[in-house]
Amino acid sequence: METSPIQLAVHSRLLSYGSTESTKLVPASSGNRGKIVCSLRKLELEDMNFSGISRNNDQEAPRRAHRLKALSGSRISLVPSAKRVPTYLFRTDIGCQVKVFVEKTNGKYKVLVEVLPLELSDAHSELVMVWGLFRSDASCFMPLDLNRRGADGKSSTVETPFVQGPSGKVTVELDFEVSLVPFYISFYMKSQLVSDMENSEIRSHRNTNFVVPVGLSSGHPAPLGISFQPDGYVNFALYSRSAKGDIWHAALDCSLPFKTYGYRFKAATSGKGELVLLDPYAKVIRSVIPRQGGSEIRPKYLGELCLEPGYDWSGDVPPSLPMEKLIIYRINVTHFTKDKSSKLPDNLAGTFSGISEKWHHLKDLGVNAMLLEPIFPFDEQKGPYYPWHFFSPGNMYGPSGDPLSVIKSMKDMVKKLHANGIEVFLEVVFTHTAEDAPLMNVDNFSYCIKGSQDMNIQNALNCNYPIVQQMILDCLRHWVIEFHIDGFVFVDASSLLRGFNGEILSRPPLVEAIAFDPILSKAKMIADNWNPLTNDSTENLFPHWRRWAEINMRFCDDIRDFLRGEGLLSNLATRLCGSGDIFAGGRGPAFSFNYIARNSGLTLVDLVSFSNSEVASELSWNCGQEGATTNSIVLERRLKQVRNFLFILFISLGVPVLNMGDECGQSSGGSPAYDARKSLNWNTLKTGFGTQIAQFISFLSNLRMRRSDLLQKRNFLKEENIQWHGSDQSPPVWDDPSSKFLAMTLKADAEVSHTLLSDIGGDLFVAFNGAGDSESVILPPPPTDMVWYRLVDTALPFPGFFDEKGTPVEDELVAYEMKSHSCVLFEAQRLTEIDSSK
Repeated sequence: METSPIQLAVHSRLLSYGSTESTKLVPASSGNRGKIVCSLRKLELEDMNFSGISRNNDQEAPRRAHRLKALSGSRISLVPSAKRVPTYLFRTDIGCQVKVFVEKTNGKYKVLVEVLPLELSDAHSELVMVWGLFRSDASCFMPLDLNRRGADGKSSTVETPFVQGPSGKVTVELDFEVSLVPFYISFYMKSQLVSDMENSEIRSHRNTNFVVPVGLSSGHPAPLGISFQPDGYVNFALYSRSAKGDIWHAALDCSLPFKTYGYRFKAATSGKGELVLLDPYAKVIRSVIPRQGGSEIRPKYLGELCLEPGYDWSGDVPPSLPMEKLIIYRINVTHFTKDKSSKLPDNLAGTFSGISEKWHHLKDLGVNAMLLEPIFPFDEQKGPYYPWHFFSPGNMYGPSGDPLSVIKSMKDMVKKLHANGIEVFLEVVFTHTAEDAPLMNVDNFSYCIKGSQDMNIQNALNCNYPIVQQMILDCLRHWVIEFHIDGFVFVDASSLLRGFNGEILSRPPLVEAIAFDPILSKAKMIADNWNPLTNDSTENLFPHWRRWAEINMRFCDDIRDFLRGEGLLSNLATRLCGSGDIFAGGRGPAFSFNYIARNSGLTLVDLVSFSNSEVASELSWNCGQEGATTNSIVLERRLKQVRNFLFILFISLGVPVLNMGDECGQSSGGSPAYDARKSLNWNTLKTGFGTQIAQFISFLSNLRMRRSDLLQKRNFLKEENIQWHGSDQSPPVWDDPSSKFLAMTLKADAEVSHTLLSDIGGDLFVAFNGAGDSESVILPPPPTDMVWYRLVDTALPFPGFFDEKGTPVEDELVAYEMKSHSCVLFEAQRLTEIDSSK
């Protein structure tokens, strides 16, 4: 979007929309000749609009005209003084110089205009200063209730005589109340001794008025966003190459009673009107009622003109878990506790505080990391994967929607979860925005990928463009520093590889910068190639620098295929062992984030209940009957399949990722759409299904931790630590599509077996039967002085299908009968352990 120069729109704490009465100046007291004092009678301006200073990074381009022509035409120079008082030096059209000093003292701004008398001819003595005040339009002065006012009653100027002081300097001194700023004072001089009006006026050497800012300055181009300065000013900086200057920046006296701010853009294309846009770097944002008045369109959010509130992080110790130790639970903040069944008060339900109240559910499942679906402000029509902003949590996630309360409640949540050994991850979307997001209007050329519409990519962000890359890095650092976030899952990560024109880069600068950023060095980075725009995933070779993990889509597909009777055994074996086809070459199984069901697509229970043509891409199987049923055989088969999915997820090398609601059979009625997901019904945790599945997940979590030597490995298993079997101990038929049985023995290292055996156990024997018939399984001989204990058989009824202590296998038993569509797990234990357990 091409724009004119940017203006800042700030809103007073005293205001509500619709106020139109103007600021007026009144004489505060009688002053000496050449000195005048102005005070604010009443501040009822809705908008304080003024232009800032832009820095053009393009050295070859001609200087772009500032909207305030008087400023650029006067060639203002800033001269430092001993007291660091801003001093502006002008050259006049008659050759003399004018100095203007602006100083804030005792709650007032003093403006001192000085002309050296030696540089004035006799004809130009007896000077008078003709001045007025304006904010955004130099041609329209603010109404002044002084000695003179314009004929139209809307604009006026004041004539103030210069006086000659003891030092021989000719000066005018003006005092203004602090509550009046920010404004510009525009003036010229005229001689009372020259009758010819044209020759009596003295202006700048470019024949423009002298213009000086009061209560604002040019500020600094960095950092972007707002920053509070030691001198009491707040600095505003915004990147927009489409405007007249790459970085627009201005500083404003922050003692003023302003509450929110935005940037006003005027579209170069006729008919577009003006837009007031949210600062892309705003850390605290407030929801406002969007409306259109005249040619101006109000935004949904404005930045809060305040420091981000401090927080007491004392005692907070991030768990800093090794990646291979993670067990993750994905949560939608609103859906987790919004339902009445959570029994939380209305002001807590569906908020960060709601999670703080229900953290014990995660501990009950054995989870040690929580993954939050995107929490940025978003397009309410399309959902959280269409973000509006990146630097603040959505106000909907806190009590009463107050942004400061939201921020505090999120930090409270993180601190409480950390105290209970649970890490906090965020899903983030940086590859595209909502259709009406501010970035799309701030600078479409820089922030968006060229030709994105041709590639059917809506509002695609140009992530590897330097300024966008910097914004994303700043955002990630902000969440790590201010919110103590432990990791990020980057949705639509394949689009992070795109260049300026949409091409795929082999070494994308953003991905590399994140990998080596020192502030982000302890945060976990996970790439997720699921694209919410198309609701599918794109496979690619993601450049990782041994730093990036990935959500493993192939794991999901291959496990689903096996349990519905499709696919090859070799694919299953590859996923069980940590997906070496993806994560070899410097990473390892800990970089594989495995899942069966996620927050898009079918839920876990729907995955075994629906398989019609509309969900063919889900690789699901309805177990013999579509949808809801009372058929006991179908229901039993579905229950086994749910157990099988969870068992394989936890027994495989890699990081298991659970999805909210799968522990209690949450259904979306067979719809794979994201918006079909419902709030978690806490009552379902008390049903027979919910009770046994939640307990099974807790058992599997404990098993992974207890047998971390085999199930939570950072590196791939050695060849001598794993042995594959068919049902009769013969080698598996890897490439036979009709073969549906696979077994493996995971052998504990000799050193581990010798030192820690009494605590963690010996070898593990695991078998998977994906066929519709039973299978007689020949168990391998256990290690010396050990026997097999059955820990899991997913075909057995609850509560016997899993057992923490296990059931010993009879000595004479050589074969074990596995039912159809089932999995089993045996653990070798010493005879002494068996004797002591009797």
